[in-house]
Amino acid sequence: MSKIRIRSSAGPYDVYCASGILKRAGTLAASLPHARDVIVLSSPNVWQNWGRSISRILKRGAKKLRITTILFDDAESSKDLQTIELIVRELSRSGADRRSVIIAVGGGVVGDVAGFAAASYLRGVRLIHIPTTLVAQVDSAVGGKTGVNLPEGKNLVGAFYPPRIVVADPATLATLPHREYRSGLYEVVKYGVIADSELFQFLERRMIALLRRDPGALAWVIARCIRIKADVVMRDEREGGLREILNFGHTLGHGFEAATGYKKFLHGEAVGWGMYAATLFAHATNRLSERDALRILKLIGAVGPLPSLAGIRLPALRKLLVADKKARAGQVRWVLPRRIGKVEWGIELPWKLVVTAMKDLPSIAAKATL
Repeated sequence: MSKIRIRSSAGPYDVYCASGILKRAGTLAASLPHARDVIVLSSPNVWQNWGRSISRILKRGAKKLRITTILFDDAESSKDLQTIELIVRELSRSGADRRSVIIAVGGGVVGDVAGFAAASYLRGVRLIHIPTTLVAQVDSAVGGKTGVNLPEGKNLVGAFYPPRIVVADPATLATLPHREYRSGLYEVVKYGVIADSELFQFLERRMIALLRRDPGALAWVIARCIRIKADVVMRDEREGGLREILNFGHTLGHGFEAATGYKKFLHGEAVGWGMYAATLFAHATNRLSERDALRILKLIGAVGPLPSLAGIRLPALRKLLVADKKARAGQVRWVLPRRIGKVEWGIELPWKLVVTAMKDLPSIAAKATL
């Protein structure tokens, strides 16, 4: 079992990562001091697959705690302030207080929404993450970022609110639809590009095994990505500098999601397009060698085809990028690779370069997936 400790301003917390670790979730929840009850926040889709098992686990491991379940829509288009209001009102009606423990069971949307609700309700209620998607296990459940979307952009309202415990069990990925699973692999590729050439090489060799959900390959990759993110967020918890490297592919990716009303792309798919573009930007500005650029493009393509970019208007996209929370004084800031395993952040680029790359993206992606 991998147990990864993360230091945060709110105190340290542990990420437990192993197949079968889910069975300890109830015991871990009950171990929190003065815990009175547990409120599980999840979605109908997730609960249909895991509700019976998790309820049994919590009842067995946390026998003295009252258990309540609140379900909400986990579509990206429902990740908004209205959903937060519905949840916190349900928390109030359930009698939740500061001795309560909120357990978020689901993917990135569930984690972001439940985390923001936990941070907001009574100015802070203890939180446990049980991520059930690949993107949540390797990325969003770790690091304490929470938030919801506005029509003007993604994750513009939120809080830094670290959990008390994260329970990442690769076995929960068994019920994940293949498209959602592949979406998470783009985030895995991100970690190889930004911080770990050994991980990148592993992905080049073992991508087929990962696409087939090979347990050994998957366990190694998940733990590796968590350790990378843990190192980054401990060095820069509130995204004052280094943590921006985690946004490789996300600046444009978030723009694509918002431009299509959060209904066309899964998060990882939008990030995949964003990584294609950032790689082209880096090569075009002589930051990245042709050899490394081709390797990155090929690895992104190995994950599989992406939904079309058709219908995205560049003027509308530019407005969304300027509104991004990482922009400064109306200038978009990019994360660009220098070589495999190293990136630089806070880069400003001429809009003409972005327009040119957007025109080339479909053909580049088509060649990369051959």
